[in-house]
Amino acid sequence: MEGFITDWLNLALRWLHVIVAIAWIGESFYFVALDNSLKPPKDPTLAKRGVFGELWHVHGGGFYNMQKYTVAPPNMPDDLHWSKWPSYTTWMSGFGLFMVIYLASPSTYLIDKNVLDMGPVVAVSAALGFLMAGWIVYDSLCRMLGNNDRLLGIGVGIYVVIAAWLACHIFAGRAAYLITGAMLATIMSANVFFVIIPGQRKMVDAMLKGEVPKAIYGKRGKQRSVHNTYFTLPVVFVMLSNHYAMTYTHKYNWAVLLLIMLAGALIRQFFVMRHRGQVLWYLPATGLVLVLAAFAWTMPRPSATPVQVAGAPTLKVADIAPIIQQRCASCHSSHPTMMGSAPAGVLLDTPDEISQNAKRVHQQAVTLKAMPIGNVTQMTDAERQKIAAWFDSGAVR
Repeated sequence: MEGFITDWLNLALRWLHVIVAIAWIGESFYFVALDNSLKPPKDPTLAKRGVFGELWHVHGGGFYNMQKYTVAPPNMPDDLHWSKWPSYTTWMSGFGLFMVIYLASPSTYLIDKNVLDMGPVVAVSAALGFLMAGWIVYDSLCRMLGNNDRLLGIGVGIYVVIAAWLACHIFAGRAAYLITGAMLATIMSANVFFVIIPGQRKMVDAMLKGEVPKAIYGKRGKQRSVHNTYFTLPVVFVMLSNHYAMTYTHKYNWAVLLLIMLAGALIRQFFVMRHRGQVLWYLPATGLVLVLAAFAWTMPRPSATPVQVAGAPTLKVADIAPIIQQRCASCHSSHPTMMGSAPAGVLLDTPDEISQNAKRVHQQAVTLKAMPIGNVTQMTDAERQKIAAWFDSGAVR
């Protein structure tokens, strides 16, 4: 029953997280596109009223005229839209999901003793500390280098490289990817909560008092918003990565992660520049090359096929079934003991089910060694070799 409840909580939080993330990303992408597409107003009266730029839209059968003021309209409207709650709910739902899956079962999801042998309490503390340290270091870089956008960008980029390397040398590969993405997502939401919204409030308060707002608030908010833009697609990749073990199980998983994250940032840059009227095809082309490089790098290399000794009996399902029962059935069963339902619906209770999923079993347990998750059931190399021998001899029923 506990596993069933956990699975439903997982589902509800994951669904909520996706919904609010779509809302946040959509709103963010729209405003970045709008800001980069503004044209000086042709009507001189608009310029006199303080309109910096405008953009006409046609959508859903109607026409829209979006205007941006240099400072604010002469009469501040009572009803202002504050773009914040999609950000906050995305982070809160994501952190809730992180707690339900990773922090609740650190021995399964956070720890890989081949990476770093640590206890559950240390693993949970390290994961939480990683998120907090990510914001502290990033914010410190912004405060120290904020007057030079290029230098700050280089500093943040170097920090992301270091963080990805550290995560992949502390946590299990799957968790390392997620924690790196969660660190970036925490930075994004903290930018909104601690910098962008407070700065906007101070500007609005100053204008309502008839004072000239300090330009630094707008500059800081814009700078952090730009960083959020380039973090978005790398974070989206990390949200999807736990389904694709060939990335996070690689020997140099941190480098694979950085390649794909950089590809996402370059693709995002293409759209940013496109809205400015510059179509720079080399940006998505370079991104594609990086993804193809990751594909080629993670491609499984042919391993030596176990030699079949003359006269030796061919391995059958019955020979590997005890291994599957001991190491895999706690999850991949019609009545799993470790969770509410079998992951991906893969059942390995009977010889027929094992045979039907032979390719999956070989891929996950032998080629990638991604299963069991965190090797929580301690499958041995000899057992993996026996599964390989069975599969290579034709996965005989």
